[in-house]
Amino acid sequence: MNFSTSYCFSALVAAAGVLTLNSCAPMPPRAPSKADRVMYQWYEDRGPGKVTITIDLSEQVATVKRGGREVGWSYVATGKEGRSTRPGSYYIQEKIVDKHSNRYGWIENEYGEVTDGDASPGDRLQPGERYVAAPMPYWMRLTSYGIGMHIGNIPSPGDPASHGCIRMPKRFVPTLFDKVDVGTPVKITY
Repeated sequence: MNFSTSYCFSALVAAAGVLTLNSCAPMPPRAPSKADRVMYQWYEDRGPGKVTITIDLSEQVATVKRGGREVGWSYVATGKEGRSTRPGSYYIQEKIVDKHSNRYGWIENEYGEVTDGDASPGDRLQPGERYVAAPMPYWMRLTSYGIGMHIGNIPSPGDPASHGCIRMPKRFVPTLFDKVDVGTPVKITY
């Protein structure tokens, strides 16, 4: 084998390797990923104006505006049947980052297993059980009788699920909490 034959052979091997690595053959199909439901959006424009919040009980959606311009929205879970959230005009009366309910919680046994998921502080406890007050992080009080907005589970977006409070998505609430003040108006409508 002379130099030019050896060179040509090496070039063909290299070309074959390149073609193998850069093939135009279709890739095997990937299993489609299940899309998660978008629970909120925040697109603050940092423009002028005060923040207002409207909660639509029919749609279970909160809309946040600044100076009349929409700057965000989120699904919410308001009061379920028998504990419905009342429509009306409210305002944020207090803000507490680490609040626990003085009305609702659950009972768990000595192993941390929930034995009653819908308990109140006065409920009877069996030996080894304890009452745990429900956490209400990033609490924004709306009424004197314990209704407010806070982080909470939204088990079925679009459906009420709370004891009367307005539950909001975990990643949305800290942003909202930072943008509102005591006195921010909140309108709850159908």
